[in-house]
Order: sequence, then structure tokens, then C-alpha cells
Amino acid sequence: MAGEPVNVKEFQELARLVLPKMYYDYYEGGAEDQHTLEENEKAFHRIIIRPRILIDVSRIDMSTTILGYETSVPIIVAPTGMHKLAHPQGEIATARASAASNVIMALSFMSTCTVEEVASSCNAIRFFQLYVYKRREISAMMVQRAERNRFKAIILTADAPRLGRREADIKNKMIAPRLRNFDGLISTDVQLTDKGSNIEAFASENFDASLCWKDIGWLKSITSLPILIKGVLTQEDAIRALEEGVAGIVVSNHGARQLDYSPATINVLEEVVVAVEGKIPVFVDGGVRRGTDIFKALALGARAVMIGRPVIYGLAAMGEHGVRRVINMLKDELELTMTLSGCCSFKDITRGHVRTEQDGRLHCKL
Repeated sequence: MAGEPVNVKEFQELARLVLPKMYYDYYEGGAEDQHTLEENEKAFHRIIIRPRILIDVSRIDMSTTILGYETSVPIIVAPTGMHKLAHPQGEIATARASAASNVIMALSFMSTCTVEEVASSCNAIRFFQLYVYKRREISAMMVQRAERNRFKAIILTADAPRLGRREADIKNKMIAPRLRNFDGLISTDVQLTDKGSNIEAFASENFDASLCWKDIGWLKSITSLPILIKGVLTQEDAIRALEEGVAGIVVSNHGARQLDYSPATINVLEEVVVAVEGKIPVFVDGGVRRGTDIFKALALGARAVMIGRPVIYGLAAMGEHGVRRVINMLKDELELTMTLSGCCSFKDITRGHVRTEQDGRLHCKL
């Protein structure tokens, strides 16, 4: 590729060129037929922006607050695992880039750098993503370490009683790297029975399939941090999450890596937003590749978007600098979209600024 990348897709191509096939497939792949993986992006393409004209847009303010914390833009770096597969500095590079860009980073439970290393790498607001293991004391210990190291929220991933069938990882016989957070507690050296993915075998051995709604109470009992629940795709689960007293919801299909043919997240975002009636913030991940995608999500009620794979692309291609470039690229695209749509700040972005496929069908019926 000649010259500097000018969009996320070009960073993706750079990542493909520099990463070993096993690692690129791990980051990029989805579950089974990868229908939902494709739909996560395509669903954004089917939403039309309805711009307003003759509005003074000489000043654009993209700053916002997330759980009371100020941030430069409604972007959260999503919790994605094993960053050292992409770059030797791993999550430390991602944390520094996030801090430099004044955006919140969510650190993955499956990080290849320790909680303490990331916390000491720079001064920033960070959240911690949690899986619940069969050995609950390990998950509890990780929550306590995050709290001691000044993480500001817990993101409970609730859509993984088992790992989805990621066929690229099975074919590649994907091997999990050392997860230093768990040194002396558990090992990633799992004996394979099907000669498939080591990561799938590790998850089957450790993930707690008995996790259920009552365990929100258990999690609340071991931390004073606000809890976000990640993996909500229906109004029924949104209402239940609200009843359980969580501090926020992440509309997510796990990057299309769990249940194939589950809905694209942007298609169900509004359903969840309506269900919670503004009582708690709603975030969304999956398929965000452009500033226009962020604008569309905000118009449909998201408080912020989470970006996962784009960060990995930047990290693989150019390390910390690449992550900063990706974040700032999306910020610049969002600022331009707001300007051309007649929106000076996020409070100006309304439902009327977008038209979805469902809107079109309703219009035809009328």
C-alpha cells in the first residue's frame, strides 16, 4: 500500500500483511458462517443520514461524559484480548494511545499485560471487562485487583457461557499465549481432544456456564464499582438488566464471534434504548468503521460506541502510533459528519438525523 493509510479499512489491510495468518484470523474471524460478522458492518451501510443545512457549524464540540467521566469523544476502546499477538507492547501501547487521545479504554480479562502493568503505564480513566470463571475466586480476585488499580467500572461479559464456534481458529489450531494475570492460578496449556483451537478448549474448561441473573448480586457484593452488562440484544434482557440495577448496557454480539445469525447490533440498538427509557446509558459495539457509523449510533440513542478490531488493526500496523491514528481518524470523520449534518454538539444529533430500513417500510405502509 502506497502512502499512509487514510481510513480503517486501509489499516486492516496493513494488519493483514504484517500479522501471521493464525493471529490475523483470530482477530478478524467470526462464528460459523460469519453472517453476523458481515451484517455488523452492512447494517450501518443501510442507514441513511438526513443532514440539515444553513446552520452555524463553525464550532464543533465532540466532548462528552461517560459514567460521569469526561472524554474527548464518545468512543470507548473495546475490551479485546491478547494484544501482544498484534504487537510486542500489547495492551500497554493501547492504553497509552487511548490516554493520549483522551478516550476511555476497557481492558480485557484476557489481556496479555497484567492489570498492574496497564494501570502504571499512564494516567487515564479505564474500565475492566470481566469473565466469570468456574473458580469464582479467580474472577473475584481480578475485580479486586482492578479496583485497587483505580479502574472505574466493571464490564460483565454475559454472552459467553461457552465460546462460539470460530472455525478459522479451529483450522489454524490457534494457541492461546501466556496470560500473565493468571500466573500461578490457571494455565493456558490445555490438552486438546479434537485437535482444534486451544482457546476454545481453555474457555470450555474455565468459563462458568451457570452464570445467571442472580449473579449480578454476587458481583455487586464484591465491588463498589459501577457494573455494565455486555451482550444485550433484546428489550427483554435490557429491562431485566435495568431491574437488576446495572449502571449501563452494552449492546453487543461479541464482535459476531459467539452466536451466528444473531442480529447486527446497530439493528437492535434502538429497541434497547427505548426499553430502558433513558434510565441508564446504552453503549454499542460491532461494525463501527467510520465516523458516519458513530453518528448513526448516536442518533439511534447510544451514549458512545466501542471500537475493537480497528484498534487492533492500528496496533498491528504501527503500534501505539497506529492506535492513536485510528482513534483520531474516527474522531476527525465524526467531526466532519457532524459539520455536514448541521450538528454542533451531541445534543444536536437527533433521531430525525437518520432513516433506517424499518423507517422506510413504515413510510411505505403509510
